Amino acid sequence: MEILKDYRVHLLALIVVLICEFIGKQTIWIVTLYPMLYAMIIGGIISIPKLKILKEKNMHNASAIMIVTLMLLIAKLGVAVGPKINEILNAKLALVFQEVGHFAGTILLGLPFAMVLGMGREAVGATYSVAREPNIAIVADKYGLDSPEGRGVMAMYVCGTLYGAIWMSILASIIARLDIIHPYALAMGAGVGSGSMMAASLAPISDLYPEMAGEIKAYATAANLMSGVLGIYIYILFSLPFASFIYNTLARFRRKKTGA
Repeated sequence: MEILKDYRVHLLALIVVLICEFIGKQTIWIVTLYPMLYAMIIGGIISIPKLKILKEKNMHNASAIMIVTLMLLIAKLGVAVGPKINEILNAKLALVFQEVGHFAGTILLGLPFAMVLGMGREAVGATYSVAREPNIAIVADKYGLDSPEGRGVMAMYVCGTLYGAIWMSILASIIARLDIIHPYALAMGAGVGSGSMMAASLAPISDLYPEMAGEIKAYATAANLMSGVLGIYIYILFSLPFASFIYNTLARFRRKKTGA
């Protein structure tokens, strides 16, 4: 009830939504900007402590409300899966293989780059996954959140929360407009295991291919579901051990090279 009575959060949310919808969709070169992107930016600005627009208590309440609204969003998108179930089942291998991208992108590319930037074991926690709530739980259980791996995954969680939806919206808009990847593949790529990131990615893809909007939402939702369910086992049994192995291998190579 305390959260429901936090009128400041509700009023500010309404004002931000009205402003963003009034601005509407804007296209700059090949990048299309959507109201959700504006909302993320405005929300980030008004939550700066020095501005004293929102108190820490309001921010905690907003976080709790966000979880509920994401549940409603996923439920709404989940309804889109049913009518398209046959098409999704025909693409079962593609949906499974798209999980490969989660470790190929984050571990094989992100981990070495993080080490070049000077990160230690934090790089393992930061790059073994997309760093959402289940991934934090996995690291907390294996290493503890006060470990370097725990600090790494928490840092990425914060960055993903602040910038993930913004980045995914811009990236999806650019790639969709290049017209080099099938819309279904783009939709599956949007399902990274985060409701907010998926929603931000779906907007430009669905807008560019309105005749396939239903199928795109279905594929994205199915991929997001698989990332959340199947992805947990991949993270536990493969991604985290593999990231640790890659880190140890590169660290040994770096020590030999420096003679340390």
